[in-house]
Amino acid sequence: MKEKRKKLKTSGYTIIETMIAVSIFLVVTMVGMDSLLNANLVHRKSEDMRSIMDSLSFIMEDMSRNLRTGFFYHCGLAGEAASEDPVSCLNGSAQIVFEPEEFVYDDTSNQWIYKIVPPNIEKSTDGGITWATLNTSDVLIGSGSKFIVSGAEAGDDAQPMVRIRLMGDIFYKNIKTPFALQTTISQRLVDIQ
Repeated sequence: MKEKRKKLKTSGYTIIETMIAVSIFLVVTMVGMDSLLNANLVHRKSEDMRSIMDSLSFIMEDMSRNLRTGFFYHCGLAGEAASEDPVSCLNGSAQIVFEPEEFVYDDTSNQWIYKIVPPNIEKSTDGGITWATLNTSDVLIGSGSKFIVSGAEAGDDAQPMVRIRLMGDIFYKNIKTPFALQTTISQRLVDIQ
């Protein structure tokens, strides 16, 4: 009988051992859950940032597509009188005016205009009468953004090209992330003599 009692006492876990095992399991589970929640938070943030960057890419693509099919590029200051004469601006400008694919000569009301008025990019398809803001409120366009036009003048033996440079900050949940995008577009219509 003494041997049976010894076997009963030595087999199984004591309450202390069980409490220690459960405590270790809870600590490991809590650390694992914390890691899982942090990974989920990082994933959501990256999805939201990707969405914002996609909207910026869409703006660049919209400008690129319209400038590529347009012609008679010229830069100017906001509020400046419209002109039909193509003019280069190698130092850059905050505004670009051009004729769209559907061109009507001597009609400046059909010109398209993109202008950078920090913190926004604005677009007009009626010669500057009405404006639409292209970027969302969490994307702030900086003053270093500009349009650079080269080869716009007729007879200069250069194909007209526009370089778009956008710089600024993205604000997401009080976190500021700087960005810089640049693209170069050449006019589709051949302009070389």
